[in-house]
Amino acid sequence: MDPSSTASPAPAPFSTQLRTASRPQHDATSGDSFLADLIGARHGVPAFRCYTEQLWCVYDALEEEAERLAQDPVAGPFVRPELTRTPELARDLAHFHGPSWRSRVAPLPQTAAYTDRIRHCARHWPGGYVAHHYTRYLGDLSGGQVLRATAEKEWGFAPKGDGVRFYVFEGIANPAAFKREYRGLLDALPADDLEKQRITDECKRAFALNDAVFRALSERFPLSA
Repeated sequence: MDPSSTASPAPAPFSTQLRTASRPQHDATSGDSFLADLIGARHGVPAFRCYTEQLWCVYDALEEEAERLAQDPVAGPFVRPELTRTPELARDLAHFHGPSWRSRVAPLPQTAAYTDRIRHCARHWPGGYVAHHYTRYLGDLSGGQVLRATAEKEWGFAPKGDGVRFYVFEGIANPAAFKREYRGLLDALPADDLEKQRITDECKRAFALNDAVFRALSERFPLSA
């Protein structure tokens, strides 16, 4: 018998393992009622504005900490300037609130818990930071575009204009190719199997933290019966 015929199949790339293992948490968050109602335009601009404010808090944490990690061998390759969202979010919030927008933006308690975890990982565990980076930015390049379309069609935002700038990645001409490259970085991550499992678990935690924010927003903006 050819020994190769009984060899174990090669393990799936880490990006595939990560996506498969976190799929239930991803689907639960994607199906959250607040997000679904926002995409379906059952909520209005006030809810969209509040969501944008919470996004600012999350990305301010992610991108402030990214500066510390730019040279880190684990997290550094994921720090890509074309992904940066805080300048665009600042434009969106200035559109909503005017030049004093910073005084109008505050995190919900659930958002504060989310950003605290991001900062903790960034300062103590770069692999955990990668988990949070992955759950946010690849989602923005995918499902986030659906919400932008709703905002432009239903609430009158100018296409790719202020108010929806967060969803516009001008530095990424081919999102599909960029996502393939990003997954390649995950596959090349310098981590053993135990560390990859820890990162996977943190990815699940990131989805749960994000879901908690959605649930808080649902309570703040209840739909009339």
